[in-house]
Amino acid sequence: MEVAPIVQPITTQADLAVRSTPRAETLTPEPSSAEPSTASTAKTTPVQIVLIVLGTIAFLYFARPVILPIFLACVAAMTLKPLIRWLSVCHIPPALSAAVVLFLLVSGLIMGGIQFGRPAMVWLNEAPQHMTDLRQRVQKFLPPGARFSEAAAAVNNLGATEAEKQEEQKNAPTVQVKDNRGSTSVLNWTGTFLAGVGETFVLLYLLLASGDLFLQKLVRVMPTLTNKKSAVEISHEIQQNISNYLFSVSLINIGLGLVVSGGLYFMGVPNAPVWGILVAVLNFVPYFGPVAGVLLLACVGLLTFDTLGRGLWPPAWYLLLHLLESNLVTPVLLGRRFTLNPVVIFVSLIFWTWIWGVPGALLSVPILVSMKVICDRVPAMSAVSELLSR
Repeated sequence: MEVAPIVQPITTQADLAVRSTPRAETLTPEPSSAEPSTASTAKTTPVQIVLIVLGTIAFLYFARPVILPIFLACVAAMTLKPLIRWLSVCHIPPALSAAVVLFLLVSGLIMGGIQFGRPAMVWLNEAPQHMTDLRQRVQKFLPPGARFSEAAAAVNNLGATEAEKQEEQKNAPTVQVKDNRGSTSVLNWTGTFLAGVGETFVLLYLLLASGDLFLQKLVRVMPTLTNKKSAVEISHEIQQNISNYLFSVSLINIGLGLVVSGGLYFMGVPNAPVWGILVAVLNFVPYFGPVAGVLLLACVGLLTFDTLGRGLWPPAWYLLLHLLESNLVTPVLLGRRFTLNPVVIFVSLIFWTWIWGVPGALLSVPILVSMKVICDRVPAMSAVSELLSR
């Protein structure tokens, strides 16, 4: 009976100790329960997403003198990387192989510019006279339109005497165009263009000569082994897809330019190789490029031939070849790997043309191909991948 009072306090202290422990445990999860609420509030809101997107667009637009050469060099490096690897199999160092490839590329561009630049410059110098001749040809081929314009001019002068007409011509305001800043703006644009070209080629050489150094640095930065493998797979797939796409499209456009120039030569169009090269370059730009090529060859045909039927032969020839190329040749060579949503391609073309001009139009499809590869590999971006697919 005397032990009971001794045991009772001990059990009571044990109970108190056991009870105090759950209370401490129940108190400690409260901050953890509050952490999800703070994490949920820390998530990016739609307003922040819109601000980030607008900031990125503004940065790409205003920083284009710096960003554009980097993008051009990266895309060109991805295109030429298989050639560098093939030369490395022949035991040629990457620095030497990059120098050889870059020398051949620059030499080809210079020789092409010298060979076909002279006829183009002559045609551009005679552009005002060509525009006058084109207007006369159009008025000759479309006499109802000319009669309508003459009738409208006659209605405006209806009821006016010769003295009034002379007085009106005397009082007509004369416009004098003074372009004091024209030469300065041309020099500034030429200097900016040459600087951008130089930066692009220097960066292209460094990317080709460095080999896979950038990829190795990227793999080292990744925290986990899974992320390292994903980075390597995404990088290799982007490089392979862009290289295959640009190489295939270049072969298709070169073949298209040769066939177009051959047809123009047999039609009797002067400087047929120049127009073939020009339509081949324009064909790199989706949608707008072929339209510009058809309009250009229509002007050339109307200036070359005396009849409307023969004048429409050059644009009809190019349009027929373009339809065959876009609906038969390109799907067979490229397959289903590069089938993108046409609406997305058109929107991307408008956006990058507004941001970076003609180089942006040329880069719009490679950028979409890169985005498609990344979205296919990242599960969280599967919805964007579905949007980009056809």
